[in-house]
Formats: sequence, structure tokens, C-alpha cells
Amino acid sequence: MTTPPSEWNTRLLVHYTDGNGNDFDVSPITSFTPTFATTAEAQHSIERTHIGVVYSPYSITFSLTAPVNSAAVATLTQMALTGQRFKILLQEGAGNDWVFSKIVLDECVITSASPTPAAISGVPSAQFSGFSLQASATDNSNNTATAPPPTSAPSSTTTGATGGS
Repeated sequence: MTTPPSEWNTRLLVHYTDGNGNDFDVSPITSFTPTFATTAEAQHSIERTHIGVVYSPYSITFSLTAPVNSAAVATLTQMALTGQRFKILLQEGAGNDWVFSKIVLDECVITSASPTPAAISGVPSAQFSGFSLQASATDNSNNTATAPPPTSAPSSTTTGATGGS
């Protein structure tokens, strides 16, 4: 079975909701990069390997770049200065090439804002970086995954020798 080639004509939108429930589109954007880190490490013993797993806390970060002539840049800068939490929604605006229907970063906080220097030609941009306390991704089949999971972290069992003197 052959999969038809994708034309990749999808337009993705970044939409955010501030802490007061006001909705804004960040448009135009130069780039948006969400990053999810769910590290796990094998726990070893002298007697054998891989006796358990140690889960590190989830790390959900993002960076967003937009031209400074966008009204959203002023709002994001104000939110960065006041530490206001907000929600970012990444969704398909046009086309059908993307496998997700939406990605939501909830309880976001901006940790840095960096405008580029003004130049003779072109519009300067501003890059915002931050983290999210919770994220969810919904695919086109309406399956949703949430990080961190709504329940407690996975449990592990460990064994070890106890020593005496």
C-alpha cells in the first residue's frame, strides 16, 4: 500500500489565552517550538541491572518568535514582566497534513523575552521562552495524551541489600 505524497500546505496557528480569559492569535509568527522532556533512567544494583526506573520531573518548555509590529508581542511582553500565567493552543488553521488536531500548553510562564536589534531593513523580532506546567496533544482520531499524567507518576519497585556494621 502506497501513501500519497504530502504537499504540506498546512498553516498552523498559535492562539493563546491569558490569565483573564482573553483570547489572542499570535500572528504572524516566525517560529514556535514546544519541547517535551520525559526522562526516565534505569536503576541498577550491584547484583543485576535494570531493577527499577527513576522518573525525572516532566519538562515542558517553548520558544516563540514574532515580529515586534505584532500586537501580541506587546501583550506577551506585559505578561512576561508581570509573571502572568496563560495558555497556548497550537492548532491546524488550514490544510490537513498535520497529524495533530491541537497541542495545548497550559499554565505557561514566560522566563525570558529577547527582542532583536533594529536594522535598516526588515522588521525586528522578539523571542519569548518559557515553560508550561501541563500539556496535552490531541491527534486527528481524537486521542489525547496529557503530561504530566493526571494520576501519580508510575511506580517502581526496587530491591537492595541493607548493610550492617
